[in-house]
Amino acid sequence: MSAVTVSPKYQIVIPREVRERLRLKPGQKLKLLVLDGVATLVPVVPIEELRGIGQGHTYEGYREEEDEERWPS
Repeated sequence: MSAVTVSPKYQIVIPREVRERLRLKPGQKLKLLVLDGVATLVPVVPIEELRGIGQGHTYEGYREEEDEERWPS
């Protein structure tokens, strides 16, 4: 786990090991999510890069049993 310091301008530097692991590039956008006092940086991925990500997958087995009873196929 890497530690960072908040500058007087409220900026942080993302450590090299994290940048490399996430394959971050200069100018890349990150979303900051805050939940229960925990901040998480998530790289923004262009929608074009997600094309075909679900190819070959089905929804079989994803519905809850009570959903099946309420909304039969």
